[in-house]
Amino acid sequence: MPTLLSLVLIGTALTAAFYDLRLRRIPNWINCSGFLLGLALNTHSQGWRGAMTALGGLVAALGIYLPLYALKGMGAGDVKLMAALGAIAGPANWFHIFLMTAMLGGLASIALVLWRRRISQTIQNISVILGQLAKGKAPAEKDGALSIHNDKSLKMPHGAVIAAGVGLFLVISWNA
Repeated sequence: MPTLLSLVLIGTALTAAFYDLRLRRIPNWINCSGFLLGLALNTHSQGWRGAMTALGGLVAALGIYLPLYALKGMGAGDVKLMAALGAIAGPANWFHIFLMTAMLGGLASIALVLWRRRISQTIQNISVILGQLAKGKAPAEKDGALSIHNDKSLKMPHGAVIAAGVGLFLVISWNA
């Protein structure tokens, strides 16, 4: 990735992480700015090919994150942030960011479950989630505690995890 796009990528991710950690939400101005900068910079550097790269990254992110939002397992700000990062990074780089974020998010989730001593509840929740998904139904329909909007569910500021995934991606790609 060109240096300017890398700087916009990490700047967008870190700004979102700051707001998510502090306010537990990611403002639309961050996501809109990231998308517009990604589209503009990719288009400026590569013409129509760059515009298609930005839009491809946006579509890739929405393709994975919108279903999670529809299942009430992800907040809208997280979806929009990943779409903005996709527009900046393009689909191939975004997919690597997604993998890094998923890996770090999984580790952070395990740590949170252990710290809060919610192992048995988490195992029960996983059972309900898998059973409902196997039936083609949203897990939150059967158990409202599985909704991201439930006050009692364990929550983690995913924007911070996304920023860590972006950082890990950039460190690996710069050293490759």
